[in-house]
Amino acid sequence: MAKKAPRRTAERILEVSLGLFNRFGEPNVSTTLIASELGISPGNLYYHYPSKDELINALFNRYETGLRKLLDASTEVRDVEDTWFVMHSLFELVWESRFLYRDLNDLLSKNRWLETHLQDIIRDKVSSFATLLKNLRSRHMLAMDDGTLSATANNMVVMLTYWLSFEYVQHPREALEPAAAQASLLRGAHHTLNLLTPYLQDEAKSHLQHLVSAYT
Repeated sequence: MAKKAPRRTAERILEVSLGLFNRFGEPNVSTTLIASELGISPGNLYYHYPSKDELINALFNRYETGLRKLLDASTEVRDVEDTWFVMHSLFELVWESRFLYRDLNDLLSKNRWLETHLQDIIRDKVSSFATLLKNLRSRHMLAMDDGTLSATANNMVVMLTYWLSFEYVQHPREALEPAAAQASLLRGAHHTLNLLTPYLQDEAKSHLQHLVSAYT
């Protein structure tokens, strides 16, 4: 039992840190504040995470694990409904670790490990979205040439990456609050999939419009 205690403490540190980072922004949260919120000494926190960057990297690893599962699922989509589900799930994952997106530029400027890993993830997102679009095209739901498909996959990743920043600019006091989450996620998923609308065949387009109406 004693051997499990450090892992439980480490997990508690991650959970509390994530909540504080998401609420106040990573630059505004010190390790001293995290330790105080947990009711532990700064030394105890540093025992598990010797630096703030290591704490951030551990949170990123958790995010990446969930993301890769969804990216794998995105390559198996069969229709518009699958696409909607995957896209909404991706936005939910972004929301759960929103400090990574809210404070993206600041984090990248001071954390080289995070910079290189995020670059890998961006490439993998583009590749997964391109496969998703090819799947829809192969099932005659999407009429899109290779050049447009590649550009659209990139645009979808841009939307996913910067949607919360767009929401924050419009409503800085509300956009990142939990009460605004569901509406924000639905708007993000809708606008990202709306990039496909000009290229969807009539039946698939009607299906997407039905899903949007049902959820919004």
